[in-house]
Order: sequence, then structure tokens, then C-alpha cells
Amino acid sequence: MSLDPDPLLMPGQLLARGVARHLSGALGFAVVEEFVPERGKRVDVMALGQKGEIWVVECKSSRADFMSDGKWEGYLDWCDRYFWAVDQEFPTDLLPEGTGLIIADSYDAEILRMAPEHKLASARRNALVRRFAFHAARRLQAARDPDAVSAWTSV
Repeated sequence: MSLDPDPLLMPGQLLARGVARHLSGALGFAVVEEFVPERGKRVDVMALGQKGEIWVVECKSSRADFMSDGKWEGYLDWCDRYFWAVDQEFPTDLLPEGTGLIIADSYDAEILRMAPEHKLASARRNALVRRFAFHAARRLQAARDPDAVSAWTSV
């Protein structure tokens, strides 16, 4: 972990920040943190590639955090590749085979094991790309005009 973490972010959010920086900077993905692909599901990081590929990354800050997550397999139907992001101290032998592995800190990340590809159906991909675009545009608007957020809830 970095020596200078942001005190306002939780450990998993710090990992997500490093992952987002790597995916967007080094690999050219558009990234949204804490993305909801459908009601009842929230992924830590969803990344959209220039060719429409969709990756999901779940960030686990500790063994207990990983052991308490029983819903991760439900995310496999919402991406082409699924990754775990952990820090360098995490016991990676806990992570399921057949998933990708990213080692991260709050500033960057590195893919150690590429996730296998399981192509999404085109209808689901289309719906996800639209939801991703809508969500990203709303976040950008909220960052530029925080008062707009209160207007959304009254509509």
C-alpha cells in the first residue's frame, strides 16, 4: 500500500483507485467505480474497452473482506473478463482459479494473471454499454454541478 493513502477512502476504495488508474492510463479503458449493472448488484470497478469489451474488477482489502463476499459469482454474467484486485500482502491462494488477478495499491496496479474471456451476449453488452454511458455522464454532471444531483431525485 502507498505510504500516503487518502484518509477519506476505505482500503477497498484505495485499491479501486489504483486499478482505475492502471486500466484507464496503461490500457485505455473507460472506468466507473461502484457501478450497478442491475438492481442488487454493485461492482467495485467496471471497465469499458475501446472495442466494447467489459471487465469487472472486485477489490478485496483483506482475507475477511474476501471470505464475506458470497455474491461475486453473480458478476460473471456481466463481463467478458473478471478480476480480483488485492494488495501485495493478500494471500492470493484464496482466490478462485479461472479468474484474473491484479495487484494494486492506491496509485497503480499490475495484472499478474489475465482473466479468461467469456464473451457477453450482444444484447447484454449493448444494455451494459448504454447503462455505463448514462452512469458515467451522470457522475460527470454531478462532479461539475453538485446541485444537479438533488434535481435527479425529484424527477
